[in-house]
Amino acid sequence: MRLSDIPSVAVLLTDGGIATVRGFDPADADAVRALHRRASDDSIYRRFFALNRQSGDTYVQHLCAADPAATVALVAEVGGEVVAVAGYECLGPQDAEVAFFVDDRMQGKGMGTILLEHLAAVGRRRGIRSFRADVLAENHAMIRVFRDAGFDLEQSTDYGMLTLTMSTSATERAVSAADARERAAEARSLRPLLNPAVVAVAGAGRRRGGVGREVLENIRAGGFTGRLYAIHPEATDIGGVPAYADVGQLPEPADLVVVAVPADRVLGVVDSAGAAGTRAAVVITAGLGERGGDGATVQHKLVRIARRHGMRLVGPNCLGVLNADPDVRLDATFATLTPPAGGLAIASQSGGVGIALIDAAAGLGVGVANFVSLGNKADVSGNDLLAAWTDDSRVRAAALYLESFGNPRKFARLARRFAERKPLLAVVGGRSAGGRRAGLSHTAAAAAPSVAVDALCARAGVIAVRDLDEMVDAAHLLVDQPLPAGRRFGIVGNAGGIGVLAADAAQDAGLVVPELSTELRGRMDGVATASNPVDLGAAASPEQYIAVVRAMLESGEVDSLLVVFAATRVAVGDEVLAALADVTADFAGVPVAAVLLGLPNPPASIGPTRVPVYRSAEDATVAVGHATRYAEWRLAVHESGAVDATPDEISASFVRTLLADTPTGRWLAPSESRRLLDRVGISAPAGELAQSADEAAARADCVGYPVVVKAADPSVVHRTDRGLVRVGLRTADDVREAYAHLATAIGDDRTPVLVQRQVTDGVEIAVGAVRDPTFGPLVMVAAGGIATEVWDDRAFLLPPVTVGEADQAIRSLRVAPLLLGHRGSLPVNLAALAQLVSDVSRLATDVPELAELDLNPVIVTPDSVHCVDAKVRLAPGAVLDEGVPRRLADPR
Repeated sequence: MRLSDIPSVAVLLTDGGIATVRGFDPADADAVRALHRRASDDSIYRRFFALNRQSGDTYVQHLCAADPAATVALVAEVGGEVVAVAGYECLGPQDAEVAFFVDDRMQGKGMGTILLEHLAAVGRRRGIRSFRADVLAENHAMIRVFRDAGFDLEQSTDYGMLTLTMSTSATERAVSAADARERAAEARSLRPLLNPAVVAVAGAGRRRGGVGREVLENIRAGGFTGRLYAIHPEATDIGGVPAYADVGQLPEPADLVVVAVPADRVLGVVDSAGAAGTRAAVVITAGLGERGGDGATVQHKLVRIARRHGMRLVGPNCLGVLNADPDVRLDATFATLTPPAGGLAIASQSGGVGIALIDAAAGLGVGVANFVSLGNKADVSGNDLLAAWTDDSRVRAAALYLESFGNPRKFARLARRFAERKPLLAVVGGRSAGGRRAGLSHTAAAAAPSVAVDALCARAGVIAVRDLDEMVDAAHLLVDQPLPAGRRFGIVGNAGGIGVLAADAAQDAGLVVPELSTELRGRMDGVATASNPVDLGAAASPEQYIAVVRAMLESGEVDSLLVVFAATRVAVGDEVLAALADVTADFAGVPVAAVLLGLPNPPASIGPTRVPVYRSAEDATVAVGHATRYAEWRLAVHESGAVDATPDEISASFVRTLLADTPTGRWLAPSESRRLLDRVGISAPAGELAQSADEAAARADCVGYPVVVKAADPSVVHRTDRGLVRVGLRTADDVREAYAHLATAIGDDRTPVLVQRQVTDGVEIAVGAVRDPTFGPLVMVAAGGIATEVWDDRAFLLPPVTVGEADQAIRSLRVAPLLLGHRGSLPVNLAALAQLVSDVSRLATDVPELAELDLNPVIVTPDSVHCVDAKVRLAPGAVLDEGVPRRLADPR
């Protein structure tokens, strides 16, 4: 097995250490022999079932001479030393025997599990369906590796030997188990970065104004609870902070080194820090990867140095990191403002945007747990932080600014895990239509980059916001307030016009401003006017606010509440705010937002429940709308069910056969499309092929009138636009005339046509899939027919798509009322349509060669769905494997 066959990848161990997994090369022979020779007797016995020291040498000889098609071997390195080897030997076309050997020092750190996951991923790509392992019954550690990995497992026992048979399929349970291990590993790996006890700043000058010195001043002024040092080639003291010439000369190892030296000195500083035991570095220095050329080369070397020393790396070209926890109080940034401590974790790919986010959070009083400026993302990425923050009890919500996705499908998976527990907000830059990928089918033409990002966010439960202000406003509510139980929005205030504006904004935000019951209005009689919005009048007293707000929150008729207060000379602000603090403290289960107008210095929040205060009713209402939709997504996730994650090897094999003669890809003929779709239960277009007018008429007599006649050349995509579809044909003469028209239009008197029985009743829908080069497969459901582009009524989803998720997407379309029964028409079979969308998702996931699939129109009737036209294009595709977690940035 050569190195070129299996790429090198860095992975996290459960203790937070970093290892590199790659394919075995004969050049590794001496290192693997040394691994076996330094092992304990117990390790040798458990691996080879005998205390024979020569077994290791024999195994290495076998690996060097083995057929790469039948034998796969991986090695793992830590600090450049081989510390584990694993491999499988094919027993047949679809099964293999697997074995591991891990250095005694590395046992118990997840190394065996990582190697098993990687071997399973390699095996899947090579058609291996199952692994078998013979393990001594007393080898509990190795048995636990298989059981904890989450793959489907069977076992049998015979004379003290346990035979384990494991499926290599990346099932939902296996991926979930891997994600849980990754979260724990990330948290440990990033602890020196996010929660350091000893920090050193390299590049802090004697004079103020330089980046390094200002970072040092921020750390000191912020009251960092740990020990702080400066690194300077000559000074012994920088602004009262002890200084040393090199990180290696510090009186104790630094957990974190902040690097703000010139670009040509970065490698030396990080290398020295790693050699001294530092486990995290924040490289603020710019001029590396973002410059390209030599800068990119230096950045790659920087990552390799960090890997060798087991360090995590933030940046380069970043603003720094912040931990506002009172027990840490680390502000290792050069920003001018520091937000208060709280529950919001922030990551920004842009330093400028990071400054804006910190300023906005500080201005609104939004409490921050962590802030990380990602910069060039040479190592630590948004994915890493999400994994670490998911189980962090201090983090109650997260906000991300991203401009790129290194691994979108992994992001979707990690973000979904996070969002199932707590809110995740995101602003994604770089979504302009300038990156639109040209496509031929209706589905491909609609799949702009912004569509892919929207689909990813919808799949993952990410609260996608338009700008930074909207992000901070939503976080202001989500961090401290409970989630709304529904869309019913109550409005109370002493400014009637503001209440009207809030009601209008609520409609735009998807909220419902309900009419209040007679009983509830009666409780407020004499105190307020109107129903909802409730107008207290300009001179409302604190007692009136208390009475009405209490009545609204007690009623159970609203799921969220907006309180508006406009200060006047007869309405004393301090007294009203005190009243609101008291009454909202008694009803912590309903989210409340406030708008304060006319106060010279309004507070950021009110009372012990931290009711967020907004600049305007529109801002508050948009925030409540985001919270409400997120709450609905959380509920739907728990009710939508699961998707079968077992790959359909039969479909994949069939596609490879279709591409055997045209490896660059092609459109499928109607018969080929039908055979592919039939394999996943999609009822493909029925019909009969004909190559003459008389043959077409005979076929029409067989299928029954009325019929449709359309060109069957797979290279013709938009047939209706070219007049190559004739509908409503009721006689044989109509069919002959239609054939003659198509033959003339195409210029071939023997052109193949498809004759189909016409479905006359139903709603036309389009369902399709397209493979984005960055995001992988996207599934579309849209208003269908010849006006698909005109209606511009579509939803894109990121697979896997459950039937419940498909149903939600269908109901979000503007055409949905026609499906649900409009003006006396019968509702269509929505369940069958949702199943079709889910089936298309499954096909797009299982077959990476599926470049485009367009089912348009799909005619949905009260009884069924009818796919009356299907276009399929295949092209070489890369397998988007989700079964190998814990990948770090590739430093090559």
